[in-house]
Amino acid sequence: MFTVALTGGIASGKSAVERCFARRGIDICDADRVARDVVAPGTDGLQEVIQTFGHSVLGADGSLDRKAMRERVFADPDARHQLERIIHPRVRRALRQSVQDMRSAYGLLVIPLLVESGDYAWVDRVLVVDVPRALQISRLLSRDGITRDLAESMLDAQASREQRLAIADDVIDNSADLDALDKGVEILHRRYLELAD
Repeated sequence: MFTVALTGGIASGKSAVERCFARRGIDICDADRVARDVVAPGTDGLQEVIQTFGHSVLGADGSLDRKAMRERVFADPDARHQLERIIHPRVRRALRQSVQDMRSAYGLLVIPLLVESGDYAWVDRVLVVDVPRALQISRLLSRDGITRDLAESMLDAQASREQRLAIADDVIDNSADLDALDKGVEILHRRYLELAD
């Protein structure tokens, strides 16, 4: 299966790009969804999170309190690294398995933390969704209703725009409107169909 890894910083518009590819019949697996699954109640992933961080990271229903965990790891780089050591290997294994089950002309893996998590040498192409940092912050503030300080620390915790662009085989600019984005996806889709063939 020819595999494209889609990545980009937080609030860069990866979901919009993902939807454009989905409309073209491409099978997609999203690492963010997988990351939630690997720490769902009853999993060994959640058990390891509890052993590492204590029961204070759980909500009343016994599931991971994602908001509290996010605030904690973005305020403490050591905590973030501990959480990544628990989640990233599990996510990589699940994504690799998902490729085996894909049936479209090529597969798309949405991996927001591709640069940070590493070990994806097995993908065929890396597509980076690119937007200026100021636009990311603006989108985060309006989308998540968070403080500017938290938005800045979330961006600072991720790979830089330059680091993402350095690993890109393809780049799509998502600072314009959805029509422009869809046209860019169509060009990439045709290229990926050729490469997969």
